Amino acid sequence: MNDYTWPSVYFAYFFFAICLALAIYFCLRSRKDGYWSKQGEQIKYQVFEDEFPGPPNVHQEQPHDTR
Repeated sequence: MNDYTWPSVYFAYFFFAICLALAIYFCLRSRKDGYWSKQGEQIKYQVFEDEFPGPPNVHQEQPHDTR
């Protein structure tokens, strides 16, 4: 009798490892591209301003008073 349990377990662990590696890769890539910085969502407001014109720079962060 053949035991087909081990190949499926190896395949599952291999699949999980590939998913984890891709998740880590894309997280590191997004950090490198600047999506986690303070200005990471500026493009969203630029797109909205193009579609719905309004007062300029409404959504830009204002400097905080550090007194």
